[in-house]
Amino acid sequence: MPSRQPVATILNMLGLLGISLILTVAFFYQLARGELPCPLCLLQRAGFIAIGMGFLFNMQFGERLSHYAMVLIASLVTGVISMRQVSLHLAPGDPGYGSTLLGLHFYTWALIAAVGVICYVALVFVLKDMSGKRDGDVPLHRLASNAVFAIFALLVAANLLSTVLECGAGQCDDNPVRYLLLK
Repeated sequence: MPSRQPVATILNMLGLLGISLILTVAFFYQLARGELPCPLCLLQRAGFIAIGMGFLFNMQFGERLSHYAMVLIASLVTGVISMRQVSLHLAPGDPGYGSTLLGLHFYTWALIAAVGVICYVALVFVLKDMSGKRDGDVPLHRLASNAVFAIFALLVAANLLSTVLECGAGQCDDNPVRYLLLK
């Protein structure tokens, strides 16, 4: 009889899937619409990757407060970076940077997502507390978790490759219009 996984373990997998969805949408806009990410956008992506790593660590090595701390700190840093970019475009008549999704720019969505992740982790803590489980739950070893891991790893590798192609070994352009290494 297969053992039932704690609710928090499943929520970690769903959290990693959510982060993978965020990275997929950003990558889709980059590839399909030719919108290269600006330096702040790249930092936000790195923040989401760090958030995803915390969820991944919980899935692979068992839940630990240090993994959740990684998620929370990465969410706070990503939120601050997003707020910085939002504040750069608050002037009247400023069209913002890049295209929009459902009327909001991606950096605004990044801020919403970062706050959402913090709330999500709070929900995980509440559900974990209600179930009576404490630190050290059994890691999730299933086909689904391996698939989620593979998707996330592919997205991290693709983002790393595209960043190197865009920026080379130096500083990225403020308003990138081409891949530096593909000219």
